[in-house]
Amino acid sequence: MTHPWADAETAALTEMARKFFLTESVPHREKAEARKHVDRELWRKAGAVGLLCASIPEEYGGGGGTLAHEFAILSAQASVGETGFGNQVHSGICAHYINAYGSEEQKRRWLPGMASGDLVCAIAMTEPGCGSDLKALRTTALREGDDFVINGSKTFITNGSQADLVIVVCKTDPAAPGVHGVSLVVVETAAVTGYTVGRVLDKAGMHASDTAELFFDDVRVPVGNLLGEAGKGFIQTMKQLPQERLIIGVWGVAVMEAALAETVAYAKSREAFGGTLFDLQNTRFVLAECATLARIARVFVDDCIVKHMRGELDNATASMAKYWVSETQGQLVDKCQQLFGGYGFMWEYPITRMAADGRVQRIYGGANELMKELIARSL
Repeated sequence: MTHPWADAETAALTEMARKFFLTESVPHREKAEARKHVDRELWRKAGAVGLLCASIPEEYGGGGGTLAHEFAILSAQASVGETGFGNQVHSGICAHYINAYGSEEQKRRWLPGMASGDLVCAIAMTEPGCGSDLKALRTTALREGDDFVINGSKTFITNGSQADLVIVVCKTDPAAPGVHGVSLVVVETAAVTGYTVGRVLDKAGMHASDTAELFFDDVRVPVGNLLGEAGKGFIQTMKQLPQERLIIGVWGVAVMEAALAETVAYAKSREAFGGTLFDLQNTRFVLAECATLARIARVFVDDCIVKHMRGELDNATASMAKYWVSETQGQLVDKCQQLFGGYGFMWEYPITRMAADGRVQRIYGGANELMKELIARSL
């Protein structure tokens, strides 16, 4: 199926990225799962072949491409089940915060290293007891002279234990009500004291994904590390969230298509009841349902990508993509997993990993219950 946002160049990039992950990442997955993060060298290898910051301008070290190039890479990564490499956060989210809100000096200081893989970036938004509610943020960054002094804690932070840069969503004006007084402050982790990585968290899936707790105890950073305007952090995140939610949709539909292909191949090769599993009408009907769901999801996501590239993707539609695709992904993968029988419960089978890894799609990037509330507000 051709995509309205893709061309020969993005198709070639998808194929190159797919081969890269199959060669450089998938064979080392068990080791990465055991230590709860991918090897740091993988970041540099990805940077060397142009898989990091593909849609960031060349003048800042990026690939100079469009979001289509970014989505092509993420689709390839998702299709091979590489859930440990946090590039969707690093390149798809963090780099765009810096490119959109950073000063010229900040962009030239941080983006080239992110594009090469020498700097790994995380965004620290979620807090214990806060979840999706940014109004409940407790982490503060109070100005003292030429510094911000940061205190607080964050959790569920992708790339957390390896991060060289952390975009901290915090209160620079604690007296301001609700989401007012929220700012984005960048912490260069090697240059500060009082910054601590807590547990690298055990998860039900995505075992190789670096997901950590972060603690800030009187962490001093220069006021020049403020990203954009003080007190505008909530507005900044709201402008970037549609892209984050679309990334989840792009990832989800790639997994759906991979799960379907994996299950069709298995059903046609698995002998059962004097024929193959695919010969059974129930199997064919289930796969027909899955193929239809995957096609609907693909058409919807492709339309969202086209709208986003034109600057026309609104919050409600992005929320629909995140909510509906992640819910449908769960349904489709579950149907496919059932067709594998006992093998579908074995960790060595990709469908089992897809089921475990995909569960969080309905949670991160804003829980699906929040997505429904956002959609409802647009009605």
